[in-house]
Amino acid sequence: MSTSPERIRLSDHLVTAIARWLANHISDDQLRKELDAVDLADCTPAQAEALLELQNELDVCSDRAALEVAAREALSAVALCT
Repeated sequence: MSTSPERIRLSDHLVTAIARWLANHISDDQLRKELDAVDLADCTPAQAEALLELQNELDVCSDRAALEVAAREALSAVALCT
């Protein structure tokens, strides 16, 4: 199966944004902005599901540890589904 260059660039961008958030280099709001800019139609179903879960956690959760779990799951889904 071939992966389009657009999907690779999107995946790289998302991996970078999520990793920067996990390292406390960007805020919750900055990560939310990055996620909101993604057209989920350009993602695989697994990526879209993980990104939606992360967005939901950012919206409803104030516990950093729980957010990190969702972020790591999204990071794995995005990185592995390229």
